[in-house]
Amino acid sequence: MNDIKKFSEGPLLIRGGRVVDPAHKRDGLMDVLVREGKIAQVGKNIKVSGDVSVLEARGLIVAPGLVDMHVHLREPGNEDAETIESGTRAAVAGGITSVVAMPNTRPPMDNVAGVRFILRKAEESGAARVWPTGTITRGRTGESLSEIGAMVGDGCVAITDDGASVANSQLLRRALEYAKVFDLVVIEHAEDRALMADGVMNEGPLATRLGYKGIPRQAEYVAVARDIALAELTGSRLHVAHLSTLESVELVRAAKKRGVRVTAEATPHHLTLTEDAVTRCGTNAKMNPPLRLKKDCEALVTGLVDGTIDAIASDHAPHTRSAKEQEFSVAPFGIIGLETLLPLAVTHLIRKKALSWTDLIRKISLNPAKILKLPVGHLGPAAPADVVLIDPNRTRTITSFCSLSQNSPFAGKTLTGFATVVIVGGRVVMRDGLLK
Repeated sequence: MNDIKKFSEGPLLIRGGRVVDPAHKRDGLMDVLVREGKIAQVGKNIKVSGDVSVLEARGLIVAPGLVDMHVHLREPGNEDAETIESGTRAAVAGGITSVVAMPNTRPPMDNVAGVRFILRKAEESGAARVWPTGTITRGRTGESLSEIGAMVGDGCVAITDDGASVANSQLLRRALEYAKVFDLVVIEHAEDRALMADGVMNEGPLATRLGYKGIPRQAEYVAVARDIALAELTGSRLHVAHLSTLESVELVRAAKKRGVRVTAEATPHHLTLTEDAVTRCGTNAKMNPPLRLKKDCEALVTGLVDGTIDAIASDHAPHTRSAKEQEFSVAPFGIIGLETLLPLAVTHLIRKKALSWTDLIRKISLNPAKILKLPVGHLGPAAPADVVLIDPNRTRTITSFCSLSQNSPFAGKTLTGFATVVIVGGRVVMRDGLLK
């Protein structure tokens, strides 16, 4: 069963699976033929001759490879927590064929040399496709714009100071206007830093009881309101990362109704966990924005269902064990998420009938690709043959990770819905848990 080499080269027929391809309105039992790294044909009972490898997909979902539009690969500068090689291996283990690398590395990706470094390292050692982003401001200091045009010319797919909001509204306006020239999306980590101050978890009675400084919900949605206002002013494309509050969802919903060019994402942890996880998981439940309340989880799910929230992204943020084992107030924000994005979505959204399979694949494949103008996320003719086969009934307990880091609140959880085969550019890179 684990003979990956057999499927690494040459034509490949994926036979008899349930093909879910929202871009082409497909949801039914079909075959997929791959030739020369691209989708050659999708249809019923495809006839082939000659030397064609066959993957039997009965009982499996066959979908475009997943696109995670919010990933911290930590290279350069923090390779003890993650590298491009280890992070992309974790991605394909989770069914993800494209990762969008955030630029808050050391040094930050604020110039052409940084973009080229990411692309070169991905070519050398990446198991999945890596799409680099660049910073909005030089050094992520919020003081002057980065080399946006030059970075776009070398393959940058978005700009963001992720991990920090651009506090200077005039500078953010200029960035939005400049990005509009390239029809480039600006990804904002919406946060009023002055309101956040030195908070470490959601502000409220639980934070008070635990003795931790809180982050008010207003720190997020005040910034979301400002960012939307600037997108409306400039007519530029804005993407709001990792929404966590009911009020933020309402602001995005209203903006879309007005015609503002805004999109948004939510993470599996903000969809499924509340602040109570801090008492169970300690620093592995410390992230920014923080886990909020049940009403916020419910609002995020509603936003996914009605289209207010366009994408689900992991915000994969690896940290070493020693970093996370510090006292809660000083430990870094963030958790890993590449390997749990899919099963969390299946367990909490598909199995609870919040989303259909078509809805889910749209949120974790097609929409992220469309927002970032990537040539993936669908199974159309001549599209890159990035494909994931998913067993919707496979259940297992999360005990270990391919990531170099292990900082997850979902360790020990039993989840359902895992990738069984992952194909990147026509080559099988993962089968039944074995990575190429």
